Amino acid sequence: MKKLILSMALIGATTLAFAQKKVVRSAEKNFKSGDLAAAMTDVEAASNDPETGSDPTTYLLKAQIETKMFGSDSSNTESTLKIGEAALATFMKAFEMSGSNKSEGVGKDIYADDLPGVPENLRPYTINTFKNVAFDKGGERYNEDDKEMAYQFFDLAGQVDLSDTTIHYNAGFIANDLGMFDEAKKHFEYLLEVPEYNKLTVYYLLVQILSGEEQNPEASYDMVMAAREEYPEDKILAEYEIQLLLQLNKMDEAMASIQEALKNDPNNAGILLRSGYLKEQSGDIDGALEDYKKSVVADPTFYDGNYYTGALLLEKSREILAELNSLSDDQWEARSKSMGEEANLHYQEAVPYFEKALEIRPDNTDLMAILFRVHARLKNDAEADKYNKMLIELKGANWQENM
Repeated sequence: MKKLILSMALIGATTLAFAQKKVVRSAEKNFKSGDLAAAMTDVEAASNDPETGSDPTTYLLKAQIETKMFGSDSSNTESTLKIGEAALATFMKAFEMSGSNKSEGVGKDIYADDLPGVPENLRPYTINTFKNVAFDKGGERYNEDDKEMAYQFFDLAGQVDLSDTTIHYNAGFIANDLGMFDEAKKHFEYLLEVPEYNKLTVYYLLVQILSGEEQNPEASYDMVMAAREEYPEDKILAEYEIQLLLQLNKMDEAMASIQEALKNDPNNAGILLRSGYLKEQSGDIDGALEDYKKSVVADPTFYDGNYYTGALLLEKSREILAELNSLSDDQWEARSKSMGEEANLHYQEAVPYFEKALEIRPDNTDLMAILFRVHARLKNDAEADKYNKMLIELKGANWQENM
């Protein structure tokens, strides 16, 4: 009797296991025929069974069904994204259940290649199929100017492969454009881990985020120095280094970097300007003025070079006049003519630099006001009147009271 009871129990267990495997086969059949709702119902039943629910192939099939559902939803909305997130989670569960090994067994099946151009009925619907579907959805959303959803789909695709440079650059670029700077940094930093990838643009973007958005010049400087180890000849990185050293008040290091940079790039207007700035800060006014002028020779359309040159010439004039006003009456009588003429020479020399700066930025009323005052000082009445009329038109008759 006991043997009979045992035999009946074994038959029952075998029948139940066979029934559950039949459900899995039904799920596979419905998946291949495109009846995804029925396939999902079947695979959910199989995954809740103690036997088939402990088999990673059941979850691989479920992930494949979810991936097909994800791909077939062309609305590409938040609800589409949730289907994709569920598919990825199921792939990960199947991979973990299979021992997390990409080179054999179910793990190898999960990560099988999804070759481009394969007919739909022959696609393997692996995790790489999922990645490609998510990538395509990101591109579709970006082309429709839906950057928020484009980022979400690219980010989802990127979770499959942290070394896919196209996906992570796209995701980082869009995140940066949307002001999602933590997310942008995440994707850009993945790119820094890819040995053969040209990271120069990524370094530029990370430096801009760290120094501009996060106001963290120390971290930005560290990033620049890491970048310069890989790209020691890059001129933009050299400029970033100097700019950050100035921000960090490391004047000696900044000057050393400037001198080194000018050896390699003697006509770099930006570096010449910074060299002039450092010299001005140290009290070397003539050296500063020389570098400012060189920056304009290197690039006549360089606004900062023109402005700084003109401003320093005005400062030299003011210092002469301040010294003149501090003299005794007898000294003033003896020196006022020569010192006044010297000051006027600097004023005259400043004019073309400010005029060029105004040509570059034609709506800049501060420049107009400077030119008005300089011409008034030099008694160039027609020129002073020209700038006065421009300022009245832009700022009103009482413009001098408002500036």
